[in-house]
Amino acid sequence: MLTFGGGRLFLVAGATDMRKSFNGLAGIVREKLEADPMSRHLFFFCNRGRNRLKVLVADESGMWVLSKRLDRGTFAWPGADDGVTRVEYRAEQLALLLHGFDAERLRARPWKRRFVHSP
Repeated sequence: MLTFGGGRLFLVAGATDMRKSFNGLAGIVREKLEADPMSRHLFFFCNRGRNRLKVLVADESGMWVLSKRLDRGTFAWPGADDGVTRVEYRAEQLALLLHGFDAERLRARPWKRRFVHSP
């Protein structure tokens, strides 16, 4: 099993051209998100039809691009409305999204998690 621990999870709002690979996705992270693609954070991209995902993540030896295509249905992906370019998710929210739930409409109970300051 692959694990990419320690990084934050960012969804790139709106549609992304799925023909892009390492350099193209890294360029989006740099220009659109103003982030470092080598930061070990996971950056998730979705196509216009919302049935394909790509993930860009760096480790100690290079970069990974992972891809998923749904056979049926779509992901509940955030739109690029109101100038939002990225949405940070927790691991639980990502699991819900990948299993077919709309994680944006579900809310965590306030007593479930303490606020942890992230740099």
